[in-house]
Amino acid sequence: MPPKRILVRKPTDFRRHYHRLGPGDAVVGLFPLRAGEEIKFLDLTDRGVIFFPAALAQLVGRSKVAQAEILAEFMLPGGFVAYGLPDLAAQLTAFYSRGEVVSKRERAHLGLGVSLWPSLEALYSLAGLHHLTYPLVVQPLLAEARDLRVVMLGDYVEAYERVNPHGFRKNVFQGGVTKPAALTAAQLAFCRRAMARARFPYAILDLLVSPVGEPYLSEIGFKGGLTGARLSQEEFRQRVARLEEEFIQQWENSSTTRP
Repeated sequence: MPPKRILVRKPTDFRRHYHRLGPGDAVVGLFPLRAGEEIKFLDLTDRGVIFFPAALAQLVGRSKVAQAEILAEFMLPGGFVAYGLPDLAAQLTAFYSRGEVVSKRERAHLGLGVSLWPSLEALYSLAGLHHLTYPLVVQPLLAEARDLRVVMLGDYVEAYERVNPHGFRKNVFQGGVTKPAALTAAQLAFCRRAMARARFPYAILDLLVSPVGEPYLSEIGFKGGLTGARLSQEEFRQRVARLEEEFIQQWENSSTTRP
């Protein structure tokens, strides 16, 4: 009799069953991988293990660099990832007349890894004199952009705007305030396309909207502050739990044993 498939829902079980997992087994929920453990997602996906959310989405949601690489088509044109000083140097000519740029440090949250520079030349000059922590996401500054946070969970969608008249940092942790906002049909479709590209079943997205209304993805993840949202963190967790249960039910109905 073929062995029954394994369902993993806890980080402790993820590590306990890791070497046993195979085709058709399922891992449900977000897992706090330690630095260097990301290879396990690639290994298990190659073995035919099913993830919810998808392994790609979980890796993208953890990493600003992964977002810039995988979702580049949705982000501000001209942005790039600098893995070292030569990458900054290679972009100097392209950025010569672009003006201010923004750098984002990997795995920094609450806007604490975001820096504004008068030019790429200024960032490059500093990097040549001092050791910087790489990789860095570098993007042109979109002047006068609106900052929208969008919450998408199944059929639930809401958006609100973050505003800070005293600086370019719009997040609430660094002085921003919030107000309700309505998404256009084009902006909603944009969010769905970005989610589909990185296989997000639900997401919190930060959009930059240009003065002419064109949306660009700033960041995407599974978690984030909801100050300004109608949805509370507890309601958010409940809706995520329902999505997980729906996935498990579909998984259980698909087969009772490993193929």
